[in-house]
Amino acid sequence: MVNQLSDAELEIMKIVWENPQEVTLFPYIMDGLAARGKPCQKNTLIVLLSRLMNKGFLSAKKIGRRNEYTTLVSATEYQTAQTKHFLDKIYEGSAKGLVSNLIMGDLLTDEEYEDLKQLLKKGKEQP
Repeated sequence: MVNQLSDAELEIMKIVWENPQEVTLFPYIMDGLAARGKPCQKNTLIVLLSRLMNKGFLSAKKIGRRNEYTTLVSATEYQTAQTKHFLDKIYEGSAKGLVSNLIMGDLLTDEEYEDLKQLLKKGKEQP
């Protein structure tokens, strides 16, 4: 079971997940938050990173005076777990209910609708 993230924790994880490097350094996260218009105090970020480690999302390796953070949960794993939680909570586990609501509620663009149709068709063709 993947833990739920607060909005602030999720912003940090998005920065870590988007980092092309295997490890992420503290200044990279600080700069990433500032670039997203969500600057954070040093001590606040330290607390949030500690929470992410306690929740099992990150590990830290001390190199001299700095920590190198490595992700333990991928973005896809988190998205899948949160989607399942959402489906269970709102649609009683029915993906059909979600998709139906997206279509009937006019929440998809024409392009998204066509892409979804193609995905469903490809999935149906698989053995």
